[in-house]
Amino acid sequence: MVAAADPREAVIWAALDEIPDPEIPVISVVELGVIGGFAFEPDTRGGERLTVDLLPTFVGCPAIDVMRDQVGERLRGLELADEVEVRISFAVPWTSDRISLEGREKLRASGFAPPALMAIGAPSVPESDLLTMAVVATCPYCGSRNTTLENPFGPTLCRAIYHCADCRQPFEQFKAV
Repeated sequence: MVAAADPREAVIWAALDEIPDPEIPVISVVELGVIGGFAFEPDTRGGERLTVDLLPTFVGCPAIDVMRDQVGERLRGLELADEVEVRISFAVPWTSDRISLEGREKLRASGFAPPALMAIGAPSVPESDLLTMAVVATCPYCGSRNTTLENPFGPTLCRAIYHCADCRQPFEQFKAV
């Protein structure tokens, strides 16, 4: 017999989906794929602890502490457990493939080029210019691939700056990892 899913799980996922990424607020922490999972466990006082694993997009991500605090505050407010612990976890590395399809569309619609998918069966690296090995980004405004990398260092570690030669718009690409 299969055990029924804990009804609190849906409540937790819905609450986490309301927390925006601090650096790119059009996408939630769930859509970004930084929630590694959660579990209810007994705590030291005979109660129950909700433990959440948070996966940083990059080592040294400046937003990780803000995300940890927001996740903890939001889940404590639900009062589903006596304690809430949010752990920064490197046990399972975050990759850009964890960004949901809805999250990728939200990135594109807000002027960010989503990263190329690098899942099993996909090319080992994103499509690139073979001469320079620069990642080819699709312009989120006009869909052109006639783009150039202007600076691999965007405003945060996870973004790069590109320029579209067709619509002449600068844009950021969320780096594929």
